[in-house]
Amino acid sequence: MPVNSFDNYPMSWKPEKKALKRPFYESIASLLEQDIIKGFLAPGTKLPPQRELADFLDLNFTTITRAYKVCEVKGLIYAITGKGTFVSPNAARSITISTDKITNCIDLGFVASFEQSNSFVSEAMQKVMNKNYFEQLLNYNDPTGIPHQKVAGLNWMKSFGIQANQENISIVSGAQNALAITLTALFEPGNRIATDLYTYSNFIELAKMLHIQLVPISGDECGMLPDELDKQCMQLNIQGIFLMPSCNNPTTIMMSDVRKQEVATIIRKHRLILIEDDIHAFLTAGIIPDYQQPMFNLLPEQSVYICGTSKPICSGLRIAYLVYGDAFREKILQAIFNINVKTSSLEAEIITELILSGKAHEIASHKQQLVQDANDIYAYYFPQRKLIGHPLSFYRWLSIKDYNDGGLLEKDLKQHGVRVFHSDRFLSGSTTSSKYLRIALSSTSSLEELKIGLERLENYLC
Repeated sequence: MPVNSFDNYPMSWKPEKKALKRPFYESIASLLEQDIIKGFLAPGTKLPPQRELADFLDLNFTTITRAYKVCEVKGLIYAITGKGTFVSPNAARSITISTDKITNCIDLGFVASFEQSNSFVSEAMQKVMNKNYFEQLLNYNDPTGIPHQKVAGLNWMKSFGIQANQENISIVSGAQNALAITLTALFEPGNRIATDLYTYSNFIELAKMLHIQLVPISGDECGMLPDELDKQCMQLNIQGIFLMPSCNNPTTIMMSDVRKQEVATIIRKHRLILIEDDIHAFLTAGIIPDYQQPMFNLLPEQSVYICGTSKPICSGLRIAYLVYGDAFREKILQAIFNINVKTSSLEAEIITELILSGKAHEIASHKQQLVQDANDIYAYYFPQRKLIGHPLSFYRWLSIKDYNDGGLLEKDLKQHGVRVFHSDRFLSGSTTSSKYLRIALSSTSSLEELKIGLERLENYLC
């Protein structure tokens, strides 16, 4: 029998005792999942302590522990040492950001790639079609990339500070594919990966699909706080860390070189696997005065470095370079064979042609000017907002007030002719009192359309 009476005792969740079936831990986990999905338990709700719930249900403490573990692995709940267990912010809904078509609405949500630059690519495509080895690009050979394509990739990344051998690079089908390969190859269900509190929403969903738990780490204007990372690593068994140091998506925060060194020390201390997504490298290396190097250089044997080409070159050619240490090579190659079989050599050859001809740098320079113009337009419509983070980001992180329901706000903004995404989509941990909008600056067909969209947004928020 329960030690205490719960007749008038307030508990955030009281599962129906009569609904429990053996095995009890599975039954409790199922009931908890149903109540989260149905909305009976709101995001951020603190669940009853395990001993308290065990007492209420007249069950063994370890039964509740197993039930919570099942839901934690599914990404439905998360635990903070010393504070308790909470309902995950996006447990009950998908937050995947895709390229779904919208009508009668200006898209400031999906971060595209200034698609008006794609006209530069047609000439390179024609050159590839006329090459005498064209047919060799249409088979299964060289599943990790043809050697000369890898060399071109290494040359492209050299300006970002990456030095690697051909044996430590693979060509994959875009940055999202690189993340899927890395997680599948190097992590198992139930593993934990540290992330920024606000992080890439599709990474959150990918981790959820693979039953990998994300551990949110707080940060400041210089990036993730090393002391907080160290604290969580000492309290929890964390296997990896996901970072976007050049320009965090969505916050635009750039990790300072000093902070990189500090965080690298903690990563080394706890032997974490670093996943570094460096999609903004072309807007950072050689452009931002304080930029020194990617974190990969500090931890080459513990790191997987992802360099996508969709933002700097062409989004329609799904090519990214995956660079990794020797210790990860065998597992990553196996994952590539099982997930991709191989990436299109034809698309990789077009990117290679653009790099070798110098057109890739020309496209990147054109986009640098476009993103500068777009950020100037943003500053015109929102001059009162302090600009933090990367000055040439493809998106901006706008602080807002009095809009706590992200889903309703997004829906209402669509009705006013503009799509943006609320900060709730990017939460890897508990809900915060601060609210933001991530505003894409690179998705409209022209800068004039961007002006119209930002004006609509300004009028709505005022």
